[in-house]
Amino acid sequence: MIETGLSTRMERGILILTSVLITVVVMATATATAASNTATAGIGTGSVSVSRAEVIDAVMAYMRATYLGEDVEHPGKRELCELACIYFYHGRYPRTITTATGKNVTIYKPLRRIVVLNTDIAEAIRVLGARDRIVGISDTIAKRGDYFPVISKKPVVGTWKEIDPEAVLRLEPDAVFAYGRWPGPEYIEDKIPTITVIRLDFFKPEELRQGMETLGYLLEEEANASKYLNWHDEYVSEIETKVSAIPEYEKPVVFLDKSNVDSISERKTYSRGTAMHQLCELAGGRNMAVMAELEGSYPAIETEKILEQDPDVIVGLSRKGGYRTDDESGLEEEYNRIVELPGFNNITAVTEGRVYLMDGSIAFGTVYPVGLAYMAKWLHPDLFKDLDPQAIHQEYIDKFCGIDFNVRKHGVFVYPEAS
Repeated sequence: MIETGLSTRMERGILILTSVLITVVVMATATATAASNTATAGIGTGSVSVSRAEVIDAVMAYMRATYLGEDVEHPGKRELCELACIYFYHGRYPRTITTATGKNVTIYKPLRRIVVLNTDIAEAIRVLGARDRIVGISDTIAKRGDYFPVISKKPVVGTWKEIDPEAVLRLEPDAVFAYGRWPGPEYIEDKIPTITVIRLDFFKPEELRQGMETLGYLLEEEANASKYLNWHDEYVSEIETKVSAIPEYEKPVVFLDKSNVDSISERKTYSRGTAMHQLCELAGGRNMAVMAELEGSYPAIETEKILEQDPDVIVGLSRKGGYRTDDESGLEEEYNRIVELPGFNNITAVTEGRVYLMDGSIAFGTVYPVGLAYMAKWLHPDLFKDLDPQAIHQEYIDKFCGIDFNVRKHGVFVYPEAS
């Protein structure tokens, strides 16, 4: 009778433990400090292995202590979950990464069903060859059918700013991917507390490389991440090497124009911490906003102040080109709006024909080496006379995008068109 009673309690314990393990898989977050964004998962990686007997012993000890009240040494919920992961996934899991918020997140099983809330992460996942894992998207991605012909057809779960929790839960995702800061937890985590939310940023060049290593590790796509990073390093390192030899005082002063409005009294620009500022520095330019000590990431500056600073080069960011159109009139209109501002006919950048526009589709995310190549060529035409941004762009599309697109024949990515 004792054995029968014990067996019944053990069976009940197994059922309860199964529920506990599932809950831990969904809810657990790592507490260990990771050495880098691509952090190892401690017990769950490397040469560590766990036998079936060890897992059974751990489960029995946990149940004896938890459900029978015995005073025995036993693992906690998290340790038990890790042991199970190591056994069932042969040491591949758990996997811990440090997110863009600085917090660690641990996953205990492969991410097979993913909801993505912004185009940068969608593009990174496609580059890693994991496009088919995306089961839900934001409306922003849905609108980019020209560039994401397959991904854009997935079910929409809301915007990049706010989700529809019921739409997300219906898709039964393993994780939801979002920007590091946007939207806030009240728009995602608080609405779907049972789903793992992974916050990564890919829009800033300085964070892109580490971000791709992290994502490749998280998705078990390390080989594809390495393939992309080899391509990335080939061009970025070449530009960085040449730029590093230029004395600071010889680098051109660059005004980065953000405005797409008709204001003639002031313009918006990009300062420290923004992707455009990072592109400018990587390409060998001195950002006028930083030199003028403007406050904020996207400060406004009076056009009179721009005249006083007399930038050598003006680079504007546009949203009127990209893959969806062959008509350059949108960028041309923005270009004319800049060069025709009162007094700008006397600015060095205008008189020397060094005003350029770049479409946002090549400035951020995994494609940013293309935007960097254009900017480096604009800022230092003699130094980079042999650099072919269009060829780099086409290579990126052919190797990583899985779409049939000829950038020399279609799309509008810069203005004036490179010679």
